[in-house]
Amino acid sequence: MIYTTTTDLSLSEVNAQLESSAKSHAFGVLHHYEFKKILESKGFPIEKDITLYEICNPKGAQALLIESPEASVFLPCRISVYEENGKIVLATINLENFITYIDATKELKEHLRALYQDIIKLLNSF
Repeated sequence: MIYTTTTDLSLSEVNAQLESSAKSHAFGVLHHYEFKKILESKGFPIEKDITLYEICNPKGAQALLIESPEASVFLPCRISVYEENGKIVLATINLENFITYIDATKELKEHLRALYQDIIKLLNSF
């Protein structure tokens, strides 16, 4: 259900490069959330620096929302970045698992599969 990959880059390097890398793969970064800071400010500290990025491919989002508005629960796409066992992990939901369950045309499902592969390429570019 979760796709992960690791990189030898530092956490700060990945975070610094993610927005420009997303653009080179036809995605924009809408928002990012630094969970450690957010939870600490609420009185619930965690030790790990975990940053979640919300990314969007507007053309893909438009096509999906026109045909299958219930799929909005999967949007925007998310990438999580954190350290685990001395490696930096990039993770995302395996959208391939969900594509089969949405109410959309075969053509749109193929387009979504291609977008998911672009997300995988983005993650593996680090």
